Amino acid sequence: AGALAGEGTAWSVSLSQTFEWPGRLALRKAIANREVALAELGLARFEAALRARATSLAFGLSNAQTRAAAAREVAARYAALKEVFLARAPGGLTPLLETRVIEAQEIALQRRATEARLALSSALTELNQLRGVAPDRPLAVAEVALKFNTPPATAALLAAARENHFEFRARRLELQQQGLNVRLARHELRPAFTVSPFVSQENTGERETVVGLGLSLPLGLGDRPRAGVDLASARLRQAEAAVRAAERELEREVLNAASAFIAHQEESVRWQPAAIARFRDAAELADRHYRLGAVPLATYVELQNAYLDAVESLLATQQDALDAGLRLQLLTGLDFKAVEVSP
Repeated sequence: AGALAGEGTAWSVSLSQTFEWPGRLALRKAIANREVALAELGLARFEAALRARATSLAFGLSNAQTRAAAAREVAARYAALKEVFLARAPGGLTPLLETRVIEAQEIALQRRATEARLALSSALTELNQLRGVAPDRPLAVAEVALKFNTPPATAALLAAARENHFEFRARRLELQQQGLNVRLARHELRPAFTVSPFVSQENTGERETVVGLGLSLPLGLGDRPRAGVDLASARLRQAEAAVRAAERELEREVLNAASAFIAHQEESVRWQPAAIARFRDAAELADRHYRLGAVPLATYVELQNAYLDAVESLLATQQDALDAGLRLQLLTGLDFKAVEVSP
């Protein structure tokens, strides 16, 4: 009892291969391709937004330089005039009151000059950061003339926005992706199966070889496969609602941007090209003639303030029109030359 039947070797080899039902791999590949397309779309959107922001900042920097120069110019006039008044001997109530008016105007102008200088510094810092240089690196932007062109018709703008706008296209890609996910979830109701061929051999006095083929399938117990379909279908409905909401939001943004651009464009056209130069000349003329006694103080102060107000209003109108035009181009993806720049 307990004697060995024999000695020898035994070995076995087994392979397994899982087979998917036809079409499942194609669905997964299509889902991955949508993700790649979405990433490429996001990169293009970022580059377009970066160009628009750099353009807006460059013009804003030029505007800040012009505003700061005008504020310094008028503040210097008030300072020089105050020194003249203080150098004179007191000559009654009127000269004293005029001196106080000049001092008050100088204080207000110093504040305007400070605000203009801070705006200049802020625009310079952000623009230098976009350029990848030191934030405080000096940069002078030449004054340019802007020409605002009429945008395409509203229907063309809306059609282009639906086709080119990043967020809306992203929502549509997500909708397509969710549709593929639903198809994939339904496809996965039919589980993959695994085929496992094997061979084994024993040499213990007699050679015994066994060759076989195994087949395995998941049991699919419970509601988990069906729950996956329900979840994918719910996400599809959410994606459909998101697309409809995004389309309404996009239409609203395009219409608002177009209205703002047209309004600021029409306002800018009413300004004559040499308007700022004419107001500057009038302010200088008032300064000379006030010193000669030919212009009353009220007229002098009014012209200095009118010069600054005109500069700020014109530059603000142009900046608003530029921003609205760039925004409209970014929303629609159309390069309709909303703004043309000339030296």
